[in-house]
Amino acid sequence: MGQIILKVRNRNETGSMVSRRLRRNGRIPGVIYGRSGESKSVDLDAVEFTNGVKNISETTIVKVDIEGQIHDAFVKSTQRDIKNGNILHVDFYEVEAGIALRAKVSVHVRGNPVGVRDGGTLEAPIHEIEVECFPKDLPERIIVDVSNLKANQAIHVRDLALNEGVRLITGGDQVVAVVKFAKADVVSTTEETAAPATETKA
Repeated sequence: MGQIILKVRNRNETGSMVSRRLRRNGRIPGVIYGRSGESKSVDLDAVEFTNGVKNISETTIVKVDIEGQIHDAFVKSTQRDIKNGNILHVDFYEVEAGIALRAKVSVHVRGNPVGVRDGGTLEAPIHEIEVECFPKDLPERIIVDVSNLKANQAIHVRDLALNEGVRLITGGDQVVAVVKFAKADVVSTTEETAAPATETKA
């Protein structure tokens, strides 16, 4: 995926009436939050934003062009209209190059495990992990190949292949994927056939 650049405008007016007017004109109101807590009110083209952020993850860094000033940021959250799905508002979280950050990265399990083909069941109890790294090293997502996973085998967080410079925060013992094999309880019944005792009289 190429670098995503979103052009936004500074927004001096705020409030619900202003937001409604922006939406009628094909714009989306938004806020960019900085690392130190400051915020900037902006607005951006609705079509450009909707098309630009398709298929990105929560840890995809986008370029936000604020009237010629470029900022690296995450799309922190979007608010949608429950009736038509249109985006009503967007929040960005600004990141700074050269300063380490902590972020949660989504984990995607791929493949058909050997153990499932043998009758087991695949379970994937966690869907994201927390890491610490510089923005340039932050993965958009982590793909876990479970094709070779056999019955009663598991992949743990410590087994994930992370790029150099990415430090794991989530506990390494947490299970990412496991194939459980529910064996039927085998009840072995032993039939004892005891011959009746015969008393012999002298």
